Amino acid sequence: MVDAKGRNMKCLTFFLMLPDSVKSKSSKSSKKGNASGSSKLPPVCYEIITLRSKKKKKMSAEIFPTKKPASPTTMVQEYQQQNLNNNNTIQNCNWQGLYSTIRERNSVMFNNELMADVHFVVGQPGRTQRLPGHRYVLAVGSSVFHAMFYGELAENKDEIHIPDVEPAAFLAMLKYIYCDEIDLTADTVLATLYAAKKYIVPHLARACVNFLETSLSAKNACVLLSQSCLFEEPELTQRCWEVIDAQAELALRSEGFCDIDSQTLESILQRETLNAKEIVVFEAALNWAEAECQRQELTSSTDNKRKVLGKAMYLLRIPTMALDDFANGAAQSGVLTLNETNDIFLWYTAAKKPELKFASQPRKGLAPQRCHRFQSCAYRSNQWRYRGRCDSIQFAVDKRVFIAGFGLYGSSCGSAEYSAKIELKRQGVLLGQNLSKYFSDGSSNTFPVWFEYPVQIEPDTFYTASVVLDGNELSYFGQEGMTEVQCGKVTFQFQCSSDSTNGTGVQGGQIPELIFYA
Repeated sequence: MVDAKGRNMKCLTFFLMLPDSVKSKSSKSSKKGNASGSSKLPPVCYEIITLRSKKKKKMSAEIFPTKKPASPTTMVQEYQQQNLNNNNTIQNCNWQGLYSTIRERNSVMFNNELMADVHFVVGQPGRTQRLPGHRYVLAVGSSVFHAMFYGELAENKDEIHIPDVEPAAFLAMLKYIYCDEIDLTADTVLATLYAAKKYIVPHLARACVNFLETSLSAKNACVLLSQSCLFEEPELTQRCWEVIDAQAELALRSEGFCDIDSQTLESILQRETLNAKEIVVFEAALNWAEAECQRQELTSSTDNKRKVLGKAMYLLRIPTMALDDFANGAAQSGVLTLNETNDIFLWYTAAKKPELKFASQPRKGLAPQRCHRFQSCAYRSNQWRYRGRCDSIQFAVDKRVFIAGFGLYGSSCGSAEYSAKIELKRQGVLLGQNLSKYFSDGSSNTFPVWFEYPVQIEPDTFYTASVVLDGNELSYFGQEGMTEVQCGKVTFQFQCSSDSTNGTGVQGGQIPELIFYA
């Protein structure tokens, strides 16, 4: 076809084709006319669409030059953000066509009132939140929901009350079921783990446990120990014990220690491998007792503290304290009876020791291990010299360990005293440091210098160990350094550090040993 201006035109005509039976009925009704008004058939519509085009085809960018369509992923995220606030509306009547996968379409329904056939009232009374759900989707994601909605004893309730789950945790579980996404935070991970366990969503539960393991520290180890026992997660329990044993004093002094239950308290107090002074264990038990009095709405008197401690009191190894710690601490705390105090004093001083209800054997603690990175050491008349400069090396491990200190060389010219400032960093962030002195006897042995508390080292990340020594300038130094050292089940890797300004590197220098717990 050619228009008035001589341009080529292409015409596409679309006809609505009707079955013969409908055509015959339509023709009969048309003969009767419109007066009867009895015909219920819709009017037949014919639409002719004329597409004009030049010989050169236009690209889609030329047809829609001003507005770039949002990607399906972005639109799904926008809907999800609306849904988290339970303020979800789908304005496009053909929203299904916006998404190419069932996962994306399913994500739109997360926390969405559209087609919702069940509602959950989640949370404790006074702090509830009403959340929509879709029985089919929930049943596909959880065997508990399947039994609830489609099992033999299924109840057809439109509203289900769940007072023992926090709304934020329930939403996190729904987001996983609908969107196949895991959204965890430190504040909600424990509650989400509880929800995942309750509704048997194992992959989400595993993700929660992994999150807890990676965020595990001395500050939260005691609380997580209590929760891991409750949730029956033996691997997480073992991880918690590793942290509590190695960093016992930090764990016992944490705020979370006061929040544990009495059963967890007893399991910690009877622990043989706690790396802590007994006076620290004793003070931690008293702090827990004070918090427990508040939970039971009791006055924090010494009698009530002794009462809430119960049999856990005799798990404290008071006779193993240093005499000064006992005299200035436990003996004056008020929780011991007069007879107990006298008997313990006699235990310290008398040749014939009285019988005690308290354990009198000190805890074994953890045995430190040493990673030695040099195959030999040497000394020369003109080195090793310090002059206040830094010796540094970087290392990484394949399993979590706790660095307790460094083994350092001493003087090669007879006995001498050294002052050592040791540091441990990760990506420039200081994790631990200490300033102490040690005595060198003139041998080629290494001498331990300890951090105040062991430092937790995560696998597959490089850390920087540094030391600044002040003392006799002529010292032993290491040779034939190794880039990889196997210590039991732990593999150490070493590389040079840019912080080293005194010549220490992988092949030779100082910091011959890393002292650690594993």
